[in-house]
Amino acid sequence: MNEVNPQPSGPAAASALGNGPWPVLDVQERRILGVLVEKAKTTPDAYPMSVNGLVTGANQKSNRDPLLNLSELDVEDILVRCQKKDLAIKITGGRVIRWRHSLYEAWHVDKVDLAVLAELLLRGPQTEGELRTRASRMEPIDDLDALRAVLQPLVKRNLVVYLTPEDRRGAVLTHGFHDPQELKQLRMRQMAEPPPQAGSAPTRADTPPPVAPSGLAEAQKEIAALKQTVAALQGEVRELREELNKLKQSLGV
Repeated sequence: MNEVNPQPSGPAAASALGNGPWPVLDVQERRILGVLVEKAKTTPDAYPMSVNGLVTGANQKSNRDPLLNLSELDVEDILVRCQKKDLAIKITGGRVIRWRHSLYEAWHVDKVDLAVLAELLLRGPQTEGELRTRASRMEPIDDLDALRAVLQPLVKRNLVVYLTPEDRRGAVLTHGFHDPQELKQLRMRQMAEPPPQAGSAPTRADTPPPVAPSGLAEAQKEIAALKQTVAALQGEVRELREELNKLKQSLGV
């Protein structure tokens, strides 16, 4: 199933779509919703996702912070919690139960908005430069000016929150689904960091590392992500084989 984008975009549309308050999401809920969005955009043939696929995606070592070790039972419980918040939908009727997110409907965002939010859900606070590079895995964002144009209505709607002054070099931001106390702690931690000085060495947000090491690192991350996807698909094949064997036994074959 290909991803659909039922929502309008742009500042005018955003102004009529609500500013929250948005539900608090715990670390596990953020991870599962982030994985659902990520896989819908990067591996649409495997979407909607099985619980087995979500376990693999949630515990992935690349593109994740913090690292988690969720079980199938954990993921099933998290999905039920997300379903109760109208953020996830169970797809039944096939041999394997699958899940999809309902974030376009819940948050009234477009495809690029959701890519940005998903990256924040998967990794938490990060600089604008990091966010642009990472979210571009899912939807193209040409440069920082393009990212800031996307962020402006999201910030106005409290879906995205800056932890440092927006005009600060290497500004850091996060999603708007934190508990207020957690958000306060994140802001205090970021504000305690000294701002980059004019003339100092460029930060990751301003200048990318040399091409060769960066390319190698990104290639390694992509390989790791592909291995995780293959593992998830292998798990789904095992599930289908088990279902087929049960069907044969019931038919006496």
